[in-house]
Amino acid sequence: MNKLNLDQNKIEHARNLAKNIALDVQKYVEERSTVSTERAICRLLGIDGVDKNDVPLPNRVVEHIKEIGLLNEGAAYLIGNALKETGLTPQEIAEKISVEELDLSKIKINTDIKIQKALDPYVDSMINLIENNKRKRKTYLEKLGEGPQPYLYVIVATGNIYEDVVQAQAAARQGADIIAVIRSTGQSLLDFVPYGPTTEGFGGTFATQENFKIMRKALDEVGEEIGRYIRLVNYASGLCMPEIAAMGAMERLDVMLNDALYGILFRDINMKRTIIDQYFSRVINGFADIIINTGEDNYLTTADAYEEAHTVLTSQFINEQLALIAGIPEEQMGLGHAFEMDPDITNGFLYELAQAQMAREIFPKSPLKYMPPTKHMTGNIFKGHIQNAMFNVVSIITEQGIQLLGMLTEAIHTPFMSDRYLSIENAKYIFNNLRNIADEIEFKKDGIIHKRAQQVLDESIALLEKMNEDGLFVSLSKGTFANIKRPIDGGKGLEGVFEKGKHYFNPFITKMLEGKQR
Repeated sequence: MNKLNLDQNKIEHARNLAKNIALDVQKYVEERSTVSTERAICRLLGIDGVDKNDVPLPNRVVEHIKEIGLLNEGAAYLIGNALKETGLTPQEIAEKISVEELDLSKIKINTDIKIQKALDPYVDSMINLIENNKRKRKTYLEKLGEGPQPYLYVIVATGNIYEDVVQAQAAARQGADIIAVIRSTGQSLLDFVPYGPTTEGFGGTFATQENFKIMRKALDEVGEEIGRYIRLVNYASGLCMPEIAAMGAMERLDVMLNDALYGILFRDINMKRTIIDQYFSRVINGFADIIINTGEDNYLTTADAYEEAHTVLTSQFINEQLALIAGIPEEQMGLGHAFEMDPDITNGFLYELAQAQMAREIFPKSPLKYMPPTKHMTGNIFKGHIQNAMFNVVSIITEQGIQLLGMLTEAIHTPFMSDRYLSIENAKYIFNNLRNIADEIEFKKDGIIHKRAQQVLDESIALLEKMNEDGLFVSLSKGTFANIKRPIDGGKGLEGVFEKGKHYFNPFITKMLEGKQR
């Protein structure tokens, strides 16, 4: 696929630059962990529930380890040692810590080998649970099948998980292939994961393991009814990124929005904290066969989509390399981009087409996630519906993987079920009538589309070369993406970062990366 006549040597050069940037970041990551990564380890060892004050037990355990001055040795080391000495389960250890009946610093220390051996049954149990979920998804796909790409992706955001179920099942019956449950506003800034089913959220529903379980059951039920597997999406981002990834793997989610850059830029989360968290969360998602979505589309809500298009491609190159380091294959990289140019630009459709085709050709195996127009939507629902139709046309021409459907009432209110139906109908009509148009189209040599794609690639390479000199952290502090500057040691969560001690280990990273390679 090379309709744009892109220079493959330039693309390879860009990838090598991005790889250098990613490897430089990974050196920093390998030497450190975070409180949220340690809480994710606790969850994967089977620790769940809350104490009498509704504080999650993983938080209680990690806070205790921090209080006794042993955080640098890590949760796995200390819990494994307690397993060996007490004969208790991880859950029982957590419960005793929560009522101050157990102090992990006052237990005889065993050898590293004995500690790791004590953990093995619990690590293997979780690995087996996730493997079973992967097999179950595969069985469903073989039994029920799925919709063709581009998958139709819609959002539910009521705040009440039970109302979300009603809306999600309705959307599936209308033709949606992927349902995303939007998180309650501000959850990404909570340094704990709420517990249990929730019925009150603002602008979305809290991401909890029980809510994941409820929606997974509902989508399986409607999938059986309509004879099509329905994928479930949530958000492994924010201050609890790896914990939510762990919960998603346990409850068989299919897609996770999983991008540290989004949290840094748009939620002011400290870059060091979230880059470290992103690594473990992506190892989990990679092993669980969960497709990740990245947030490059959001850059164009604060920066001009024509002038800053190269920043989207640059970020995609870097995100690709960071994902590969975490064991995520290209087939699970839902790299993000968007149809966000000002509709008054002459030939804007051609520029959007060039951008989307360029992404498809540079990342041929990725189930690219294409985002709809939002920035330039107005209260004119008729014009908005046409903008969404043009967005859908670009998508089918360029063979996108995941299509987040635009809503004609964008910028007016949270979509009604009827709005969602009209958007699904719009996309199905266009995708059906243009199903094989990509096979029929070629682009004029040295025409507007060719030149635009080549321009964006050249600008991306120039930016990658500068970032290769500065490093990712310095680049972000300079406002490289989305025209937003973030200080390296600013933002939320930096206090949760620590350097690993000599006994530190994370048994899940080792097992999951080995399992993904098999």
